[in-house]
Amino acid sequence: MNKNAIDFWVFDLDNTLYPPSVRLFDQIEEKMESYMVRELGVGIEKAKTLRSDFWHNHGTTLEGLVQVHGVDPDPFLEEVHDIDHSNLVHATALKDAIDNLDGHKVIYTNGSRKHGHMVSTALGIRDCFDHIYGIEDAGYKPKPHAIAFSKVFEQARIDPKRAIMFEDDPRNLMVPHDLGMATVLVGGDANAAHIHHKTDDLAAFLTQY
Repeated sequence: MNKNAIDFWVFDLDNTLYPPSVRLFDQIEEKMESYMVRELGVGIEKAKTLRSDFWHNHGTTLEGLVQVHGVDPDPFLEEVHDIDHSNLVHATALKDAIDNLDGHKVIYTNGSRKHGHMVSTALGIRDCFDHIYGIEDAGYKPKPHAIAFSKVFEQARIDPKRAIMFEDDPRNLMVPHDLGMATVLVGGDANAAHIHHKTDDLAAFLTQY
């Protein structure tokens, strides 16, 4: 898909707009596990197993907690995203690359909207985006569920056939591909028909557009 064919640029947040090497999501995972130890009355090893199982089987840990244990999403999201952002530095090259893109640019995260604002601000790229969508905008349904994309894309008025999606999780590119979007896997080496492009350097990749 060439630059002139793209009107909508959709970016995942965690481990997509910043590299996994900063270990930011490690903090979130630890807080998820602490939450489960306290609220479910399980040991830490069981909490680790549940977090992994929920992520694999439900899309996110939160979705598993909601479906299996009836957890209230908002307090959970507030607690697990109360993290230290000091490992993040301003992503100058990424900011320049995104600023040079023509069209409507949004962040769509399985985290909370507030988390999206906090992380993008710490990266110095908040002003690059027209809007930030969190899991609450999808009715608390996470990617990769089709209904989640439908809710967010409807609010953002995204035409999938003129859009491109950037994600670090290959699962979350399946629905966008099926909707007609171009797809880019950021990091990782997965190969599948629903992945059109792969990059380990998002800023450099965007400069071709």
